[in-house]
Amino acid sequence: RADITPQIARIARSRLGGAPRPLRLSYAGEVLRVRGGQLRPERQIMQVGAELIGSALPSADAEIIAMAVDALEGLGIAGVTVDLTAPRLVPGILAGHDIDDDSRQLLRAALDRKDPAAVGEVAGTATEVLTALLAATGPAEKALNALGAIDLPDSAARERGRIAEVVLLLQAAVPGIRITLDPVEHRGFEYHTGIGFTVFARGVPAELASGGRYRVPTGNAAGGRGVEADGERATGVTLYVDTILGIVARHGATRRILLPLGTQAAVAAALRAEGWVTVAALDGATAPKDDAQRLACSHVLRDGGPEPV
Repeated sequence: RADITPQIARIARSRLGGAPRPLRLSYAGEVLRVRGGQLRPERQIMQVGAELIGSALPSADAEIIAMAVDALEGLGIAGVTVDLTAPRLVPGILAGHDIDDDSRQLLRAALDRKDPAAVGEVAGTATEVLTALLAATGPAEKALNALGAIDLPDSAARERGRIAEVVLLLQAAVPGIRITLDPVEHRGFEYHTGIGFTVFARGVPAELASGGRYRVPTGNAAGGRGVEADGERATGVTLYVDTILGIVARHGATRRILLPLGTQAAVAAALRAEGWVTVAALDGATAPKDDAQRLACSHVLRDGGPEPV
């Protein structure tokens, strides 16, 4: 299955059905996918994630996204970018236009290709608003300004307002965060009921995390991030551990330091707080630099500070 969210959903509505809301739950485990994607071709992957269940507020979306960004930056990953999307925005617009199912499929493909000419061939009366929507893509503030100038039906306008509020909350929670917006993107978010997001980092071709808003079904439904008409409001994030560990491993060698025998615990703790991986020497028989090279350390602690090997 695609992720562990369906299992979390079942727990939320069964064993934790009477627990106070909102629920804040986390998970970790391996998942097996039927097929890989373009950005993540692996079929068996390790995931960790979190779900916030029982709140429909934009602050819940912002909390989940900010937590994911904070976790990645805490690992020393630089250049984190959050890409927001609104997979219910286009359906909200099309609800007011007479477009048959075949044309909708062609239209969806044209929007995925970001092809305004192809959109115009099948969108009919929705052409003007959808081509304007295609142009409202890019850095969040610029995209929101363009989005604000579009005359949207009520449901789509509410979604636009929610996106704007989430952006403001994220900018307050994570100063300097880079946020982009693509209001027509829906691939990978087909079953979301509100804002979706993907997290990337500079120089990394694969996504580091993704998530968004969904509903926890009631009764005997299968569970997961679906577009069910009822159920608890929820939002969540999945972090892709294999990709994240690969980044940390590539950059971690420059922050790995050997601590000579007898180094005080407080000194070691201070180094770890600065982001160093500390490796303690267990005897003093080998020259510290020789030990550091053998244990893949780039530095050794000497005279109270890191010294390159």
